[in-house]
Amino acid sequence: MKTIIKEQTAAPEVSKRKSARGRTADGEPNPVDVYVGSRIRLRRILLGLSQERFAGLLGMTFQQVQKYETGRNRVGASRLWDIANVLKTDFNYFYQDMDEATKKASPRHQRLKDSQIVDSFEDEMKNLRDPFQDNNMIKMVTAINKISNPEVMNALKGLLLSLYKV
Repeated sequence: MKTIIKEQTAAPEVSKRKSARGRTADGEPNPVDVYVGSRIRLRRILLGLSQERFAGLLGMTFQQVQKYETGRNRVGASRLWDIANVLKTDFNYFYQDMDEATKKASPRHQRLKDSQIVDSFEDEMKNLRDPFQDNNMIKMVTAINKISNPEVMNALKGLLLSLYKV
């Protein structure tokens, strides 16, 4: 009888260390998350809401609110949307007045800090302007949206694309 010996391979080593996602290299909460949390706390206090009441309005525990406010836990986009609605503010409120050092602590900057990718991209973007900050652009889009005839719309589209040569 033949004995078949299977070669045993060691199982891949699984890290027992907590995921560093969203944290700085030294394990601290990302300064952007801390800043957003401080803005949540500020707005909550300005509205006179306790952590318990605020948590109840969001359907979570006050401990979770504490973690968000200190930046220990990151706030996801859908949760930040809910928070903005409960706090009767715009989503952008949580990022207003953020200083440059905090902005530079974003995960994108941390991963690419040794690269010139970020700087060259930001230089390119400095010359770009938001077309919807221009009243003429808003008037043109409004006028185009009022065109109900598909033939006229296609002709206008053709004209614009030929001018731009896309």
